[in-house]
Amino acid sequence: MHGESGALCSAPSKAIETDMNGVKPTREITVAIDAMGGDNGPAVVVDGVARAVSRGLKAKILFVGDRDTLAPLVRGHRAIANSGIIDADSVVSMTDKPMHIVRRGHDTSMWKAVDTVKAGAADAVVSCGNTGALMAVSLFQLKKIEGVDRPAVTALWPTQRGRTVVLDVGANVEADENQLVQFAIMGEAFFRALMGVKKPTVGLLNVGAEDLKGHDLIRKAARVLRDADPEMAFKGFVEGNDISGGVVDVVVTDGFTGNVALKSAEGAARLVGGWVKETLTGTLNAKLGALMMAPGLRKLKDRIDPSSVNGGVFLGINGVVVKSHGGSDARGVASAVQMAASLARAPFQDEVAQTVAAVMARSNALARRRETESDVTIAAQ
Repeated sequence: MHGESGALCSAPSKAIETDMNGVKPTREITVAIDAMGGDNGPAVVVDGVARAVSRGLKAKILFVGDRDTLAPLVRGHRAIANSGIIDADSVVSMTDKPMHIVRRGHDTSMWKAVDTVKAGAADAVVSCGNTGALMAVSLFQLKKIEGVDRPAVTALWPTQRGRTVVLDVGANVEADENQLVQFAIMGEAFFRALMGVKKPTVGLLNVGAEDLKGHDLIRKAARVLRDADPEMAFKGFVEGNDISGGVVDVVVTDGFTGNVALKSAEGAARLVGGWVKETLTGTLNAKLGALMMAPGLRKLKDRIDPSSVNGGVFLGINGVVVKSHGGSDARGVASAVQMAASLARAPFQDEVAQTVAAVMARSNALARRRETESDVTIAAQ
């Protein structure tokens, strides 16, 4: 159930001696790393993991991939030199079809990395590899949380207040009202586990904030959340510009809309960043001014750099699976590993299952009551 009372901003600058909630770890956890996935090769992945551990991350690391390639890379970093390595003969490419990997990719580093979570040898898995394949492999091996129709992918959004979680950003092109309700429940539990907020605020992404705006599915989802989940801090509809404003902690939408919004925001950030760079390097005076503003500019770069909070979490699966960007640099990989470790220390899958079951039961009961009242009204007429 709910707590007691109910991409893309700066990472902590100090050493990671606590999880992302600021809570010191109560047990040692293990994070499995698909070291062969991603665009930049295993050296960058290993560098990123070493960066996280050297900055204070308390977790065992289990690398999965070609042992001959990984062994010298791992030994080259004192912080992770004693990490375990699981040998894997092959790699999932970015062009591999997900179902092909499910059927015939059991010797890949991705499959074996997810299998460590299934077997209980690891508490979380991180991969920079093929998103579709990772989702398919995770679903096949770890299964969905009971009561959840479809998993969703999260994105962390920079806002004026800190971070906002947006989901779904690509797993589901369409979503009906029950699935949107489930996304809201999963997003709320995820934000609470990641950020330590007891009662996160939740909103449904819509074309307007008024109750009559939007299509039938989203209005039905809003009605279920208002009527059947009284413990959720549901704030109704939010618009696209409200995401960066930090109006709510969790923004819920279907994967098509969420992915378009995410890509649009990333494109706008790159455009503005390019303009700033062009302005500050256009003349000698501008360059001198930029030199004087260097500390502030570095802080700005950190806040908008996607590597600072990198990693989409697959919600709705019985296990912690974090998808790092395929083109992640070492900083981005470190961020994804930190997120995976933090979530592994605050498992929320049971909470999601219990809350989904309770909310769906209340929603169905309310629907039957309304239907009965409608029949009574018609009969009276």
